[in-house]
Formats: sequence, C-alpha cells, structure tokens
Amino acid sequence: MLERQWSAGAGPSHLHGPDRDSEFVGFADIVSFIRQRLFLIMAFPLLGLLGAGFYLATTDPIYTAQTQILIEPKIPELLQQQSGEISLSLDTSQVETQLAVIRSEKIALMVIDELDLVKNPSFKPLSSLSIAERFDRIRAMALEALAIDQDSRLRRWLSPAETSPELSDVTDAMAQLSQFRRKRAVVETFTRGLGVQRVGVSYAINITFTSANPELAAKVANATAGAFVREQLETRAAAAHEGVAWLEGRMEQVRTQMNLATQRTQEFRAKHDYSLETEPAGTTLDGAEEGRNGPTLEELEVTADTYRKMYESLLAAFTNSVNQQPYLIADARVITPATRPLVASHPREKLVLALGSLAGLMAGFGLAFARHTLDRTIRTPRQIRDELGFDCIGELPAMGFLRGFGELDDVLRLPESLFSRNLRNMKAAISLADVTHPLRCIGVTSATPGDGKSTVTSNLAALYGTSGMRTLVIDVDGSHSTLTKRLLQSWPPPGENHDGVERITERIKPAPGLQFDFLPSPVSDANRLITPKNMTALLDELESYEIIIVDLPPSTSGVNGLAAASVLDGVVVVAEWGKTPLDLVVELSRMLQVTKASVIGVVLTKVRRLSARQYRKRASQAAH
Repeated sequence: MLERQWSAGAGPSHLHGPDRDSEFVGFADIVSFIRQRLFLIMAFPLLGLLGAGFYLATTDPIYTAQTQILIEPKIPELLQQQSGEISLSLDTSQVETQLAVIRSEKIALMVIDELDLVKNPSFKPLSSLSIAERFDRIRAMALEALAIDQDSRLRRWLSPAETSPELSDVTDAMAQLSQFRRKRAVVETFTRGLGVQRVGVSYAINITFTSANPELAAKVANATAGAFVREQLETRAAAAHEGVAWLEGRMEQVRTQMNLATQRTQEFRAKHDYSLETEPAGTTLDGAEEGRNGPTLEELEVTADTYRKMYESLLAAFTNSVNQQPYLIADARVITPATRPLVASHPREKLVLALGSLAGLMAGFGLAFARHTLDRTIRTPRQIRDELGFDCIGELPAMGFLRGFGELDDVLRLPESLFSRNLRNMKAAISLADVTHPLRCIGVTSATPGDGKSTVTSNLAALYGTSGMRTLVIDVDGSHSTLTKRLLQSWPPPGENHDGVERITERIKPAPGLQFDFLPSPVSDANRLITPKNMTALLDELESYEIIIVDLPPSTSGVNGLAAASVLDGVVVVAEWGKTPLDLVVELSRMLQVTKASVIGVVLTKVRRLSARQYRKRASQAAH
C-alpha cells in the first residue's frame, strides 16, 4: 500500500474528525485516481500511437535475406577416437574460424567486385529518417551540390590548354583517393549489413544481409555464400599449385643427383677397379669421403639406389597431386539459397505500435501520478472530510460545456436537471445540519472569487422561495457585487438616495424573475453591513423573513470581510472542483474560526461529469 499523498499538515489538527479513514491508499482511491485522470492517462497512449505511426510512415523499410551453408567438419581420425570434449572444442574452433573467414574483408571485396557494388546507387548505408537526420541529409546534400558546382566551375575556368601537367596529376590523385574512399565506404556498409551466425551447435551457418532493396539483399547473401565456397576452392588450388611447383623443382634436383650417381657407378664397373682416383674438390657425391681413396662400388650402388628411391617417391607424390588437382572439393556447401524477402524485417509494425502505446500509457500514468501528487486542489468529498474536517453537503455540476457553471435561475428553469436535484439535496443537508440553533441566517462564502458562490446563493434562495418561505438575499460582497450586477443591471436608480440605516429596509427589491427579495451591495456598503454590529441591527429589523442568505466576500478580502459571519447562524463554504487550492480553504476555515462562525459544510461547484454521475447514481439508489 502507498502512503496517502494528501497530508493533513496544511490544516490545523482540530479540523480532523475522530473517524478519519486510514492513511493508506486503498482500492477505492486507485479507482478514483484513474477516473479523475482518465483523460490524461488515455491521451498519452494515443499520442504514443501517433508517434509510432509517424515513425513507421517516415522510416524506410529494411529487408533481410538469409542463406544457409553447411560446413564439413575435419577432425583427425586419431582425435575422433578421443573424448567428446576434445572433439567439441575442435569443432568450435573450426566453426569460429570459418565464421571469421566469412566476415573477413577478403570475402567482402570478392562480393563487391562480383556485383560491382561500388557503382550500384541502391547499395548505401542504412539510416532512419528521424527529424535530426533529415536536417543532416539536407545539409549534406547542400554541401555536395556546392562541391559539384565548384568542381564544374573549376573545369570551365581551366581549358585543356590552360591545364598544367601538375594540375592533371593532382586531379588524378584526388580521383584515386575519392575512389578509394568510396570503396572503403562500400566495404564498411557491407560489413554492417552482413550477419553471420552459427545455428545452435550444428555445422550450419546462417548468412544474412540487410538492405533497403530486397532483391539486392538476396543477391548479396547468395554472393557471400558463393564467395566463401569459391575462396576455399581457390585457396586449395593455390596450395596445390605451389605444392606441384615445389615437387617439380625437387624432382629436377633429385633426378640430376640420381643420374650422376648412376653414371659414376657404371664408370666404376667399366674400369673393373674398386678404387677410383681422387676427384677434384667439389665434384664428389653426397656422402663420399674426400681423400686419396675413392668410394667403393657398394657405396656407389647404395647412393644411386637411394637417389632412385627418392625420385620415385617424389614422382608418385607429383602424380598424385596432379591427378587430384582437378577434383578439388570445398569443405562447405550451400543448403538453402537466399530468396527475395517479401516482408520487411524493420521496422516491425506491430511491435512498434505496441511499444508506442505502452510507452504512452506509462508516460500517462507517470504524469497523472505526478499531477496527482502535486495537486493541492479540492476534488472529492472524502478529501474535504479528511483535510478540513467538514462535511461535503453538495456536488453541483456545470450546466453546459460553453455556459460555464450555470445561471442564477437554473433551479427554476431546469427543475429536473442534475444541478437542480443536487441543489435540493444540498438544501436538505443544510436543514439537517448539526447546529445549536435553527438556521435562519445563512452566509455563503468562498476561498477565491469565481468559485460560483453567487450562483449557489441565488439558486438556493430561489429554491427556498419556491417552497413558500419568505427569503431575502443580502449582497455584502462590495468588491465584486456579482449578484447586484447580474440581478439589477441599472442599480442604483437615478435620483434615489440609499444612504442611512434608517431607510435600509426600503431599499430591498424583489429579484427579477426570482421568488426572493434582494438587498444590493451599494446599500450594504453604504450602511457598513460587513460589520457585526450593523448586520445584527439589520437582522433584528428583518424578522418577517424566514430565510436570510448573505453573500459574503471571499477569503481574499481578509478577516474583516468575514466579520459579519459571526452573527449568522451558519456559513456555507463554496469551492470549485479541481481549481480551488486546499491551502486557501484551510486558511478560510481559520478565518471563520477567528470570527467564531459556525461552518455548515462545503459545496463543490463545477464538478466534472464523472463525479456528477456518481452522485446521481447514489441519489437514485437512495431514492429507491
């Protein structure tokens, strides 16, 4: 459970009733929080979907083609008979070696040269079309256009006759440098788009290539697999060619030595002499001892036979190499060629939309929670009870989307509206208020101007008037005079003098179109009815009225503006839903405490339709 965010530190401790609820958030608080911030919570997922749609609409689709090759393992027979750990280690090393070969720059250059990717305009680095990158692209295009324009002007200014050999050499060098950079950029693009991965612990390897062109992606993937197989054949062919060349040279050397040894053996036999004269230095056979006595016939025969065997062995190896060279087989083969992908691999539309909506939902909840935590306005009757210690005696909804809170006679014009029904419930709650004496003189005040206290005062008085009770409304809010301005447009009447307390009862006028009497604010200001003494004197003269409702100034006028509340039977505090700060209502309650006024309860005005539905549901359930 979470600790309640609305603490009671802003209000005095005595304002909290003994039956205060738990200080921890319950399921009802969570439901209330979601209902209050439902629009904000649901707006951000829609914004997230719009952002995801914008991303999908402005992002180029990227396609991935895949081919699969199979590598034939090469493990010596001796090691194949060893334990499985050694075999697995050797297999892993072999496969990783083949993966490194596929990722090597040699394979990249082979594919680039085969497909001529340097001159292919569709082979370019992959980039997302974000707003920042769009500006970068525009700037790069402008710089490129400027460079092309400068190059063309340079060629126009320099005619062939004016171009020097030094400038021609510089131009060629720049062209070669530009071509080199272009090729290096193509190699980097190829490396970033290539993907090589082993399939589990098998000898199969997946080769993928990502490109904005699906056909090009398939071509590059197949060319990469073909280049890898071709590289193995070329490597083996080159090794075989070098081996054959080495065997040829060695055979030539051994054949020369074999012929020389055979010739000397035959010469020795022809002389029928077992000792030959000493040969000059450097002309002796290998292994013959220099000196006065030459080699024997047996030594010459062994030497000749040795060279003959060496020659025969080299000849057999040469013949075997020549016979096997045309039958070179690679250790890898393609088992699944790449085909043109039909569906883009990026961006993944469903995933992007889901992530966009989820991110928006999280942002909406986060912002709603932040606003809920930092919000210090009055929104619920429970908050009034917990934070102020007062009862919420009414929740009055707005009368229309454009009309604002309501008119002064809505209870008469629209008697079946939700506003009128809630106002009648408020009147009943006032009559049932737990006070020490009957409620005849009721004051209505608010924390800030514009909370709707004048509308509440007029409609409440009209409701009392229609019930048969003689009702009087006194406007003592001289700083705003909302009731006076709206009920009596031409007050004061020309030529009349409304000064003097002795004539104050004569200034009471019937409210136009309403069933109550009204004392305008100019008369109240002139007779200083805001003071308790003058208000008490006036109330004693108005014994004929059964209900007197006083429209008091808001708390912004200070304690002096609420001084007259001390002589009234009770005061109703009006607060606007979701706008009136809780701290100002707490301050208003302190002012009323200073003036020793009795607070009947708090009325919420301009309540959202959701809260009004709850109130209507509760009212209908209570009626049944």
